[in-house]
Amino acid sequence: MNTLIAIPSTNPGGMDASVDAHFGHCDIYTLIEIAGGEVAEVKTLPNVPHESGGCMAPVNHLAANNVKILIAGGMGHRPLMGFNEVGIDVYHGSGAPSVKAAVQAFMHDSLPKFSAEHTCGGADHGESNCGNHS
Repeated sequence: MNTLIAIPSTNPGGMDASVDAHFGHCDIYTLIEIAGGEVAEVKTLPNVPHESGGCMAPVNHLAANNVKILIAGGMGHRPLMGFNEVGIDVYHGSGAPSVKAAVQAFMHDSLPKFSAEHTCGGADHGESNCGNHS
C-alpha cells in the first residue's frame, strides 16, 4: 500500500530541503510517496495562504491532495484536531535537519505521534512549546 507523506519545507523543497519549523506558514510541502518500504516518488506542493481559511486552510489543502501522514515541527491545537478529523496522522519531526532525515526517521519508527503537549499555546505562536520547533 502506498502512503503519501507531507513535510513542510524551505524552498525549493525536495529531499535535501530543510524542514520548515511550522506547517501552516511554510512556502512549500515536499510530498514523498512510500511504496513497499521505499521512497517511490518525491514532488512538491505549494502551500495555500494561511489567511484564507485560517489554520484549517493548509489542513484541507493537504487532505485534498491525498496526504495521509504529516511530519511537522510545530502547530496549534486547532489544526492538530483538524488533521485528526480528516484522517491525516501527524508525527513530530522537530530537529530533523532535512526532509530526507525526517523521512528516514519516520520509516524507522523513531518519530513520536504529535499530541497536545507538542502544540503551540496561543494565537501568536509565541507561547508554550512553539519555540521548540526548530
